[in-house]
Amino acid sequence: MYDQIVPVVLTLNEESNLPRVLSKLKWARSVVVLDSHSDDGTEQIAKSFSNVSFYQRSFDCSANQWNAGIELAARTNGWVLALDADYLLSDELVGELGELEPDGDVAGYEAHFIYCIDRMPLRASLYPPHTVLFRAELGRYVQDGHTQRLLLNDSIRSLINPIFHDDRKSWDRWYLSQLRYARLEAEKIRTSSWSALPISGKIRRIPLLSIVLSPVYLLLYKGLWCNGVRGLKYTWQRLIAEWLIQKALWFRAFG
Repeated sequence: MYDQIVPVVLTLNEESNLPRVLSKLKWARSVVVLDSHSDDGTEQIAKSFSNVSFYQRSFDCSANQWNAGIELAARTNGWVLALDADYLLSDELVGELGELEPDGDVAGYEAHFIYCIDRMPLRASLYPPHTVLFRAELGRYVQDGHTQRLLLNDSIRSLINPIFHDDRKSWDRWYLSQLRYARLEAEKIRTSSWSALPISGKIRRIPLLSIVLSPVYLLLYKGLWCNGVRGLKYTWQRLIAEWLIQKALWFRAFG
C-alpha cells in the first residue's frame, strides 16, 4: 500500500527531530512537510530528502494546519499518514503499512504509541491512541482544547505495531508548548458542560485532583517506577502539565 500513502508532517523548529522522522519515510513516493515558518534548520533538512515537498503556512490553530496538510496530500494520493514531527515509525509498522489491504468500508487506522524519555521507551504513558492513517476525502480536523480531533465517520481499524513518541527538543521549548496547551485546555474545560467532558476533563475540573492522582496513577498503576529515573522524569513532566492547567483554570477564576 506504500504507493497510496502520503505522509504529512507538521513542523515548527524541528531540526532536532525531523531527520529521524523523515528517514523512516523513504518508502513513500511523496512526503508533505507543512511548516509554520521555522527559523532553524527545519527547511534545509526537509529539502535534503528527495521525496519531500516543503510548504509553509502561518499557524493559526492545529486543526486548520492539519486540514491544509490534508489538502496538499490529497493532490497526489488517497491516503494520508498524519505525523507530528516527533512521531518515529517503528520498523515493524513500516512493514505493516506496505502490507495493508483495506476494504472499501475502512476509513482509517488507529495507532498506539510508545513514549520515549531520553531516547528510551517507557513501559506506559498517558499518551492515547490516535487515528493516523485515513482516506483524505473522508478526514477533517476540528479544534478540541489544546489539540485537534479527527472527524471520521466510517470504520476505523487498529494497526498492530507502534509509533514511538520521541521528542528531543529542549526543555524550554517543551515548557513554552505546555503553557500554550494549558491555556487552550483550560478554556475547553471551563466552557464545556460536565456531561460533555471526558473523564480527564472531569478530573481536571475538580481543583487539584489531577495533580494528586497523576503521580499515583503513573508510578503505581502504570508501573513507571520500574523505569527508574526516566519514569520519574515523565511523571514530573505530567505534574507540571497538570499544574499549568490548574493554574489556567482556577487562578484566572479566582485571581
